[in-house]
Amino acid sequence: MTTKLKFDGGWSATVTDEPLGLVPRLLGTFLIVSPYADRVEREKFLADTFGSQDLLWDLPDVFRFAPDDRRLVGAEFRIPEVSASAEDSARLPVTPEVRPGGLRADEVKHFRHEMCTVLCRAPGDAVLTCLRDLDVLDEPLEARVGIAPDVTLLVQHGTVVGWSLTYPARYLTATYAAPSPDPPSPATRQLLSECLDLVTQPVIFDVEDGEPAALSRLRALDEALRSQREDRHRADALLALISNLVEDYADGPTGQKP
Repeated sequence: MTTKLKFDGGWSATVTDEPLGLVPRLLGTFLIVSPYADRVEREKFLADTFGSQDLLWDLPDVFRFAPDDRRLVGAEFRIPEVSASAEDSARLPVTPEVRPGGLRADEVKHFRHEMCTVLCRAPGDAVLTCLRDLDVLDEPLEARVGIAPDVTLLVQHGTVVGWSLTYPARYLTATYAAPSPDPPSPATRQLLSECLDLVTQPVIFDVEDGEPAALSRLRALDEALRSQREDRHRADALLALISNLVEDYADGPTGQKP
């Protein structure tokens, strides 16, 4: 098992036996595995820790470490805008098995780790896997490090080349609040898949180009989410995910519904 992980810029960390016990929160295309509960707490959290963080107009993946013991205390990831084809997604290696573990920074130093560029979706979106690029699929993975429940870092040649989230529908939330402890409904899982279709390439291009079929899908999805009675917290999270698309495109290019 790999014990040393490399990140962008030559930065490195050692794998420990202490994964984060935090419950992941999926806010749209933004995955949070950190202890803060609102934006104010987030700013304090960033000020009190070191590592990789987002800046104005720059959105890398975020890994934050405690200065005293250099251990990982939080992470944030963004789902890429591009969905891989079903054929490419099927090439994703299923081995090795996930080993739960945390990280300890080799030095107290800020760094930058580029966000992933492509999303691979398992059938039914039971697992979302985000990769640095599709070249990762050309070779086997060296390790999978489970840094938090259902959140795994993918390692190839000792380098972190992606991450995955298992059971993403379970972790949907509309705010910084914890997701519902109840399992997601089958309808929620289906609607999540439809949302991911519409907010990622290539389908989002059809939405932006005003293709009638794509706009019809968008309006139908908006209506289905608004009328869903069960699992409201997650339905609201998905409504937030597509809200900008609905506002900008659902009425069509002339501002009039067909």
